[in-house]
Amino acid sequence: MSQLETPLFDVLLKHRNRHPIQFHIPGHKKGQGMDPAFREFVGDNVLSIDLINIAPLDDLHSPKGAIKEAQDLAAEAFGADHTFFSVQGTSGAIMTMILSVVGPGDKILVPRNVHKSTMSAIVLSGAIPIFIAPEVDKEYGIAHGISVESVEKALKTFPDAKAMLVINPTYFGFATDLKRIVDMVHEHNIPVIVDEAHGVHIKFHDELPLSAMQAGADMAATSVHKLGGSMTGSSVLNVREGLVSVNRVQSVLSMLTTTSTSYPLLASLDCARRQLAVHGYDLIDECLRLAKDARKRINKIPHLKVAGREILHSSATYDMDPTKILISVKDLGITGHQAEEWLRNNANIEVELSDLYNILCLITLGDTKKEINLLVNALQRMSQEYELKAAVTETIVNVPDIPALAMTPRDAFYASTEVMPLDESAGYICAEFIMVYPPGIPIFIPGEIITEDNIEYIKMNVEAGLPVQGPEDLTLKTIRVIKERMPII
Repeated sequence: MSQLETPLFDVLLKHRNRHPIQFHIPGHKKGQGMDPAFREFVGDNVLSIDLINIAPLDDLHSPKGAIKEAQDLAAEAFGADHTFFSVQGTSGAIMTMILSVVGPGDKILVPRNVHKSTMSAIVLSGAIPIFIAPEVDKEYGIAHGISVESVEKALKTFPDAKAMLVINPTYFGFATDLKRIVDMVHEHNIPVIVDEAHGVHIKFHDELPLSAMQAGADMAATSVHKLGGSMTGSSVLNVREGLVSVNRVQSVLSMLTTTSTSYPLLASLDCARRQLAVHGYDLIDECLRLAKDARKRINKIPHLKVAGREILHSSATYDMDPTKILISVKDLGITGHQAEEWLRNNANIEVELSDLYNILCLITLGDTKKEINLLVNALQRMSQEYELKAAVTETIVNVPDIPALAMTPRDAFYASTEVMPLDESAGYICAEFIMVYPPGIPIFIPGEIITEDNIEYIKMNVEAGLPVQGPEDLTLKTIRVIKERMPII
């Protein structure tokens, strides 16, 4: 088949054009049973293909027809041996990867700054996470990827590890030397799985970092909806044969996937793949041109600074995606959160992310010169408004030691717990997630031993005004610990 084709989308259109009389779900039946206001808003076209897995349309759980053809074309486009469509987002694909390669008691090497879906899968699998500390950027206050050297050390320390997970590229667009990591880990006959949620486009332009499949990884959860033009919640799982069982991947993905799969989402994946495969290079080339222009102009605005290639200095910051515009606003005397709110209230602009020091803006296939001009003009006005507050601000980013793991996250998740004063919790086993952002690295996860040093670290960050995420008690006067457990220390 040709990359110009969209087998699943075509089958849906053909079925719709037959105007079959439906005596099956969904009950709105092409919108006729739907609230009129919503139907009018979304339109009849999308509602006419909001169908179920009847025979002519194939079945995502056991694809043999149009869905299989669409997945095969996606595999060819992404350079994979097999590609599976996900309507559970990239979170579902990440969980599938982990549950496919580790089970109870197995060790998995993971960066400390993993997405929560990774920890959810580790809880479900009963695996033991072996954390690798990511490199931390002291200027921007963000976590990067993991270095080749740290992976080498982890492999020597834990030769019995069953899998290695890498985040590439990071949320902020920075990539590790993935090829070296993959080659090194494969020497130990260990599969490498990649959280590629923010890198669907990198395969389709030679000025972007290597994709997971190009680097030889065994699996990659790749979020098409984030940057590739499909609908929200749609993603793909790319698989290379050899160290992972393709049949097991299909079985696990099916376990985690609704049986009421969304055909509009699946069709959008089919069409997004075509666009990336056929027109991706030219579209991304325009994105890069717009991003270069935006970065140059924003860097000229007083007290603002955009992260660029000048911060690439190690195997953890080996390459970058320039379409991620990370803007430091700290020298304006405001936080990233304040900048986000100012842009929302004064320029009707919504950013991707904000933290204590930065805002993150994404340049995608949907942007034009017009949007870039609006962003730059708004940032110029914001800079002028806060001119009197501007002052060079020191970035405060400290990273604590990774605590010892006393029990698996799964055992901690299911254990009886109680709440106790944070000041009295040293030596107890933590039962909740606690992290400070920036840099977004957990201080504690369930199952780790609370230490006096980490209690002091939490207090120091609270006093510095850094937002704490995760705990039930946002004041952090108390913490949830494993119940009826005597202090270990």
